[in-house]
Amino acid sequence: MKKSVAVLLAVGLLAQPLIAAAPPYTTEAPIAYMKDLSSGAVLYDKGGETRIPPASMAKMMTAHVAFRLIQKGELKLDTKFTVRPETWKQWHGPQAGSTMFLSVGEQVSVENLLHGIVTLSGNDACVVLAEGISGTEQAFVAAMNEEAKRLGLKNSHFGTSNGWPDEGVTYVTAEDLAKLAQATIEETPDLYKKFYATRSFTWGKTMGGANIAQGNRNPILGKIDGADGLKTGHTEEAGFGFTGSAEQNGRRLVMVIAGLTSFNGRISESVRFMDWGFKAWKAQPLFKKGQTVETATVQLGSATSVSLVAPQNLAVTLPGTASANVQVKVVYTGPIKAPIAKGQQIAQMIVQTPDTPPQIMPLVAGEDVAEAGFFGRLWNGMKSLFA
Repeated sequence: MKKSVAVLLAVGLLAQPLIAAAPPYTTEAPIAYMKDLSSGAVLYDKGGETRIPPASMAKMMTAHVAFRLIQKGELKLDTKFTVRPETWKQWHGPQAGSTMFLSVGEQVSVENLLHGIVTLSGNDACVVLAEGISGTEQAFVAAMNEEAKRLGLKNSHFGTSNGWPDEGVTYVTAEDLAKLAQATIEETPDLYKKFYATRSFTWGKTMGGANIAQGNRNPILGKIDGADGLKTGHTEEAGFGFTGSAEQNGRRLVMVIAGLTSFNGRISESVRFMDWGFKAWKAQPLFKKGQTVETATVQLGSATSVSLVAPQNLAVTLPGTASANVQVKVVYTGPIKAPIAKGQQIAQMIVQTPDTPPQIMPLVAGEDVAEAGFFGRLWNGMKSLFA
């Protein structure tokens, strides 16, 4: 019978620890959320579970779905889709919001459409990509919602590929946007790096024939060291919002703000918030990548135990001005049934500090464990009996 197993580890970080209060932060943003992906710690949460319209931050999901199709080999960057007259008519001109300036009948590669979505926030680029992949925008939107379910975005639903106001059909939360950003960064890292940090992109021509170059609206690019994503959003209903990420010295933060009242306010608050995340908090190393943290009991395997190792460098996030007592616990449902693949996540390490929610990190199998044959199971059973 399987049961949850918790093992308390003795991890001494400092000889004379102090209990440190979480660093204070105040913001005018109605919604603000920050997570340290390196430790799983939520550093700030103001309205993180409140449903909000995402505006163009919904395009993160459009790009994410496309990235996964590319990664699986089901979509190629050089595949070209044609701009339908009906799509062009709906998504050009001042009434269509942000645009890539596509032309009717134009054939555009997936790669260029993704630049149009991520860098230029083109509403037209989203619909052309969606129709090209799935036949209709609504069929693609169904794929967006399926992906939201896979990622565990419990308070999000998509009604369009570009976040255009749709009377409340499309909604997200800051917490879900952070999860989506994390999934893109971790599941499709090469495509994330290729597209999200691009500073500007040129597409389309003016009436006079000049090329149209547009800059990335990301307010932290070039202002925060290590900033490399993600996406702004603005409608009259949603206000000004931003989901952003940056990495410094192995620490990657994801932040979300929403509901601000001005373009410049979004810039200043995004920079200030991310700067606070890096300066007011610090990472205290716990285990190096590949280091064995614990062992777990194996059932019906060629071995009776398997090592639980850190899949990457693991650290606890602490207030930057002091240190704190930490309690580290390994949890898994065991005994773990063979077969087990090396690198398979089979346990969690839960780190608790006085002033942060539990920081939950994955642990993976350090080696393959095959399913035991009849005599192997008999031998392991005898060893367990006499242990």
